[in-house]
Amino acid sequence: MLNAFAASSEAPVRRMLGIGPGVPAVRPEGSEWQEAGHPSPTEGSVAGARRALDIAAASHERDLLVVLLSGGGSALMALPADGVSLEDKARTAKVLMEGGADIHELNTVRKHLSRIKGGQLAAAAKAQVMTLVLSDVVGDDLSVIASGPTVPDASTFGAALEVLARRGGVDVYPAAVVGHLRRGDRGEIPETPKPGTGLQHARSYVIGPQRGAIAGARDAAQALGYHVHVIDTPVTGEARRAAVSFVEAVGIAAGTVPRPACIISAGETTVTVTGRGRGGRNQEFALALASRIDSLGEAAAASVGTDGIDGPTDAAGAIIDATTLDRAAAAGLDARRHLDDNDSYTFFDRLGDLVRTGPTDTNVGDLQVVLLG
Repeated sequence: MLNAFAASSEAPVRRMLGIGPGVPAVRPEGSEWQEAGHPSPTEGSVAGARRALDIAAASHERDLLVVLLSGGGSALMALPADGVSLEDKARTAKVLMEGGADIHELNTVRKHLSRIKGGQLAAAAKAQVMTLVLSDVVGDDLSVIASGPTVPDASTFGAALEVLARRGGVDVYPAAVVGHLRRGDRGEIPETPKPGTGLQHARSYVIGPQRGAIAGARDAAQALGYHVHVIDTPVTGEARRAAVSFVEAVGIAAGTVPRPACIISAGETTVTVTGRGRGGRNQEFALALASRIDSLGEAAAASVGTDGIDGPTDAAGAIIDATTLDRAAAAGLDARRHLDDNDSYTFFDRLGDLVRTGPTDTNVGDLQVVLLG
């Protein structure tokens, strides 16, 4: 995103930054770089967040602070609140994700354990703030994407406590985290900047919407001769249940599209982890879909994360077809057992059906593609 920004001959801010036309796609001279962690933050995440906050605080009223933001920023730029350690915050996020929390719940908590999220980066700046956003959030809610460091936050400490209560109960979270949220709920810690009470100097623009990957997939499929149908309803919720609804929607669409057909959807599911296996939401979605794909006739399907990273694995997702379960049985793999153990990675790795793209450095959510021949 930084390279594209710096190389764009159309960006008005190029002149303000002294960047001439035709800059090659390399990191601009003079830029700083921090190696950070995702999906769990690291000390590099803290160093990057602290540097960003320092830059904002050092700005002047006549400056323009440009923030390039994308999905994944919640982990890549992390600055825990006073009294909360990085380990506390990472542990909290891990428990929430494994408990099936959606991105709104997860980032409500993250914002209230942070010194930079929930509008606090913009609040630190005297400069005008312009944020350009790549969205990985269904609906492109600016306050949720990367936990909204430059936009007002309508959520509260009380709402964060309610999330913990729903997702396992406060007793399963670090005491420092619970104590901090309770102090905030009592008014002992200032809230994040709220809508209508500040940040008039900050503006944000979604330049890459969450459903943007659909356009690229549609163009590629049409170029290959497929008739394309896009399912407008986002794919959300628990991955294994979303797969059931998805195959029903594909079945309905299949009756209206000439062959060969390509049916595309996008969204972001969740996984409640109860087993000991490895995987990600796209791999679990694909595994749940495997037992139902034969209802679509001659078909193949894939679910992938556009950032190339699905959960704590080296795969972006997985692909299935009508032969998946037969090949699994021949290899001694039990699809139901692997699904129950949240072990979709092992299942698809043994079959050679993982999709490995490597990190794409762009995150606009997940994409599902079904081909009907």
